[in-house]
Amino acid sequence: MTGTLANGPAARASELRELLNRASHEYYVLDAPALSDREYDVLFRELQDIERASPELRTHDSPTVRVGAAVQSHLAKHTHIAPMLSLANAFDDGELQAWQDRLVRIGGRDVTESGYAVELKIDGAAVSLTYEDGVFVTGTTRGNGSIGEIVTENLRTVRDVPLRLLHDAPRGRIEIRGEIYLPFDRFEAMNESRVQAGEPVFANPRNAAAGSLRQLDPGITATRPLRFFGYSAVADDASILPFRTQWELLEQLASWGVPVAPHRLRCKALGDVFEWAHRIEHTVRGSLNFAIDGGVVKVDRLALQDELGVIGGREPRWAIARKFAPDIAETKLLDIRVNVGRTGALNPYAMLEPVEIGGVTVKLATLHNEDLIRRKDLRIGDVVQVKRAGDVIPQIIASVPEKSEPRGEPWRMPRKCPSCGTNVEKDEEEVAMYCPNVGCPGRQLEGLVHFASRGAMDIRGLSYSRIDQLIQAGLVHDAADLYSLSKDQLLELEGYADKGATALIAAIEASKTQPLSRLLGALGIRHVGAMAAQILARHFGTLDAIASATQAEINDVRGMGNIIAEGITGYFGNPAANTLVGKLRAAGVNFSEPRQVAAGGALAGKTVVITGTLPTLSRNQATELVERSGGRITSSVSKTTSFLVAGEEAGSKLEKAKTLGVEIIDEAELRNRIGHSP
Repeated sequence: MTGTLANGPAARASELRELLNRASHEYYVLDAPALSDREYDVLFRELQDIERASPELRTHDSPTVRVGAAVQSHLAKHTHIAPMLSLANAFDDGELQAWQDRLVRIGGRDVTESGYAVELKIDGAAVSLTYEDGVFVTGTTRGNGSIGEIVTENLRTVRDVPLRLLHDAPRGRIEIRGEIYLPFDRFEAMNESRVQAGEPVFANPRNAAAGSLRQLDPGITATRPLRFFGYSAVADDASILPFRTQWELLEQLASWGVPVAPHRLRCKALGDVFEWAHRIEHTVRGSLNFAIDGGVVKVDRLALQDELGVIGGREPRWAIARKFAPDIAETKLLDIRVNVGRTGALNPYAMLEPVEIGGVTVKLATLHNEDLIRRKDLRIGDVVQVKRAGDVIPQIIASVPEKSEPRGEPWRMPRKCPSCGTNVEKDEEEVAMYCPNVGCPGRQLEGLVHFASRGAMDIRGLSYSRIDQLIQAGLVHDAADLYSLSKDQLLELEGYADKGATALIAAIEASKTQPLSRLLGALGIRHVGAMAAQILARHFGTLDAIASATQAEINDVRGMGNIIAEGITGYFGNPAANTLVGKLRAAGVNFSEPRQVAAGGALAGKTVVITGTLPTLSRNQATELVERSGGRITSSVSKTTSFLVAGEEAGSKLEKAKTLGVEIIDEAELRNRIGHSP
């Protein structure tokens, strides 16, 4: 590397830190990686080399001194018994040999005499399961390595996570670490269902697994076919753990009922590790029903692991990842097609000439949006490079122009909806394009699922499959049609008995009384979530008032803005929306909500703002408590705010309250003021 410190290593180190920190955030927090694992590893190693040569360039925020990414704010936190560390990488036998040579220099002959335990490196989402006296009590993500996000209820929905350990589980508190993953066949079936429903496909199993874990509704997680493999265990008191080697640890996990990945092996020498890695990469990998991106090699003796220690608080010396090359193939881009999602978003995807990659035949690829297609200059008929590396719905890396002559015309998103022919729209600040027609058949299924969901009209018993069945039978075309269903019509469908049909009709009828805020959120208006729907409903009082409001009038509502105002006026300016509203009115669905909060309550006349994650109350529950007590909820802090209710990870609203001298209280004090016990 050449150049002065000012414009050479220092500048490059700064650039690498920015690239890697952004990639880490995209990978761990957004579950939307822009860099491949291989690209990340190459950049990470380059930064390590610079910092070794010039230690003064290492900063406190360098990716080389941290694990994972900052934990997200919407979930409660848990401090791990011991840090969940990252791993250094070896990309070939020579780098594995160099790793062993370093260990021998530190630990002597004990290293080679210990042998190694080798395991598959599952390409999933790392989690930690806490057991007390053998009973599962807390489940978390890895988070930043020291503190993870609590996702206990979501992990309880994973069928092979044992809720109680078997066979002489230790007394006391232990954490079992492992990976949550999605099997290929279940992931592919899930994506095919999403394609048919006009919903964007998941890019790969790892992203889908990680995103499923962070769902605030465990019911959503339960619909995802997640699985678990364990690979490690730690305890407050290490003496309660009945194993001395990594191999014994894996065997003990299996005896406790914890799933352990197959093809693990106990190797006496590094040569055995070489043979195992080559066999897994070139023979076994293609036959697996789950994604791996390599193997993990660990010094077998746990006591020796402790002696060898950890490098910089980030990487154990005694373990290394033997990374495999990603699976890449070339094939032909046959077509670019477009799905229409629930909100009308147009989602392009690629149809590929079927090609076998890593033992799996693939024919679909995610394309995300028109900008990505333009950046990669992908054209129908091109020969393209496709990366799988475990992805059933793979990623197109790039076209191969020299093999694609003559090339077709640049692809453009259709200017009319492929499902209904309506002119599509694009917001200046958004990448995606939308079909504005609320009656578009492409939006039908997902729109109805949302309408009936628990957070909207809460029609119990009206599942995804039931709604699809009603659509296929021609009984339902929009949300209003649900209210014209009869028991006799349901009994003619497969799977309905008298009791179930009666219950569903009753649930549909009961939903008519939901407040306007629920109905407004259920309509699926772009940019109008549950909180905005509540604010609008309580401000205007009736659906008719909202429908006839101007953008300026909506903008005047505290907490609203141009984007929401445009979404509201655009929706109700659509004839299809007016038709739907008319049908809902005729069906007797409630169109109103009290505009005045309770009078004479403990918080009468008080203006309240809620921020952060409260210990026991959801945002909606806290809002209802305040309003039932006569208070008024607003979305922003001002001098007129009576007090701010602050939870964990409160942000800018808390700082503004401090600046303005607004009183700040917690959930316990809120309950005290309104006389409400948990």
